[in-house]
Amino acid sequence: MNTSASMQSSSSPFDFLSFDFTAPQPTQDADLLKQLAFIPGLKEMIMLRQVHALEHATVWVLSESNSVRTSKYQPIKVQVDNELLGGLSTEQGFYLYGEVNISDLRRAVILGLNRLVNGEWDLAVHPRCGTNVSVAMLLTAGLAVGVNLLLPFRPVEQLIGLGLAATTAAEIAPDLGFMAQRYLTTAIPFNLAIENITLTRDVWGRQGHFVKVSWQE
Repeated sequence: MNTSASMQSSSSPFDFLSFDFTAPQPTQDADLLKQLAFIPGLKEMIMLRQVHALEHATVWVLSESNSVRTSKYQPIKVQVDNELLGGLSTEQGFYLYGEVNISDLRRAVILGLNRLVNGEWDLAVHPRCGTNVSVAMLLTAGLAVGVNLLLPFRPVEQLIGLGLAATTAAEIAPDLGFMAQRYLTTAIPFNLAIENITLTRDVWGRQGHFVKVSWQE
């Protein structure tokens, strides 16, 4: 993520959808790369999508320390978003910003990767991801332009139309953002191997941990 979302108990952010998409296959990205290897930058783009998913999963795992007990007989985990954590993905790995113990981070990265490749695909999306912000901005701008063109050029009608456009965008942007993350900006990291984790600074001078990854077939 250019980062970082809230899922409640076992519910999925995609429950509003009834589409039956094919489950991700472990070799799909590697096969795609072999078939289209002549396309410049394809491997970097695929790696960035996989790293993006791993970044989100890592934030979710780190946030699970906030799990609550809703029964005196059995603890029930609720995925709570730790808003103090954020991240930035690159094709070589991702930066994680926020106060975190490196041992906890190492555990979270490994666990997040294992859970993703073993079927917990919803960990790949996060509500605070920059994708959601981008989708919201594009949707709002598109609806605003549409309203401006369709309605009479009178102040009252234009103001009402803009209000409706903004309200509509606010309602549907989160769902569209989740879909964009799931099918466009993230991919299950079947081909990533964790190399190392270091405390460093990004290109803007912000301190954070960098999780370096490598590609494996």
